[in-house]
Amino acid sequence: MLLVLKGKAKQVIDDLRQAGAELKGARARRLKKLCKFLEKNLHRMHYGRYLGAGYPIATGVIEGACRHVVKDRMERAGMRWKIPGAEAMLELRTIHTNGDWDAFQTYRIDSENKRLYLHPEITARAA
Repeated sequence: MLLVLKGKAKQVIDDLRQAGAELKGARARRLKKLCKFLEKNLHRMHYGRYLGAGYPIATGVIEGACRHVVKDRMERAGMRWKIPGAEAMLELRTIHTNGDWDAFQTYRIDSENKRLYLHPEITARAA
């Protein structure tokens, strides 16, 4: 684990392969599958860099955020959701939780104005 946290995940994979060279059967297949998985995700495994930047690497933060954004809002008494409504609510909840509500409203209003008033120069001349 310490090697992974120090940015040496490739070395860990190589060490696992070497240590498991004598394995046979199901154990060998599981180890091979694990090594393939780790190798495929090596580009995501920069934990030392993430920790240095102050990013969380444990799932607790993510689970807490999911509970805050999803469960606390979607599972209130008497609420029933269909997928399109739930997705829309979660998108808006995430925008609000991230502190992007004002920027979103500006974007939404600008987009709607562009859709409704295809030629703003005509509207400006009429005013």
